[in-house]
Amino acid sequence: MASGVRGVKSALRTVALLELLAARGDRPARLDELAEELDVPRSSMHQLLRTLVDCGWVRTDTTGSLYGIGIRTLLTGTSYLDSDPRVRAVRPYLDEASDALGETIHLARLDGPHVVYLATRESHEYLRTISRVGRRVPAHAGALGKALLAERADSELPLSDGPLAALTENTHTDRAALLADLAGVRERGYAIDHEETVTGIAGFGFALRYESPAVDAISCSVPVARLTGERQEHVVAVMRDVQTKIEAVLSPRSGAPDWR
Repeated sequence: MASGVRGVKSALRTVALLELLAARGDRPARLDELAEELDVPRSSMHQLLRTLVDCGWVRTDTTGSLYGIGIRTLLTGTSYLDSDPRVRAVRPYLDEASDALGETIHLARLDGPHVVYLATRESHEYLRTISRVGRRVPAHAGALGKALLAERADSELPLSDGPLAALTENTHTDRAALLADLAGVRERGYAIDHEETVTGIAGFGFALRYESPAVDAISCSVPVARLTGERQEHVVAVMRDVQTKIEAVLSPRSGAPDWR
């Protein structure tokens, strides 16, 4: 483990199981699938699943053969958001950006090679993108992630080994192309998502530099069908203003808690 502390085997299995079920979303899994995926004996996996079902962390269907993530995980996730002072502090500024632009506004946090959505304000046009609170998206695939990756040296990017996954035909799958894009992000001060996460949607991402390197970012998603040059300039101006306000409120000298 990264901390140098030896992990507790049963705890590591439990975490790995819950993360696997969460990643599957609406695709329930069978016992044999989970045991094979996590390389755990079938009997041990069955005992672990039954324990987690009884505690509400995993749910099963009426036949007892399919397993999915349980309601207790939702309670834990909600508690994380409610207890995070940065999320609470940023929410009013997401409202401000939403009111000013009428577009979808996001707050996300870097989590290894992914970003996790922490808050969303939906477009006034009721446009629904793929993002929702708690969803993870590859950091290389959108404005939020690229804004945060650009805060790091190319040699320190938290990207997984192997090819970069494609969410659309516009997603960067070539590392050289991604690095060139990140250089542009550093130069202009914000990231642009050219339909790389969702076809038909452009995004503009801004790192929140109340710590270094930044781990949180905000973004605005706009349908390309209504994205003119003038509209883009307005979106960038509003989001930069909101970025500045958030950083001022949460800067170290503001006295805000250093939540790690």
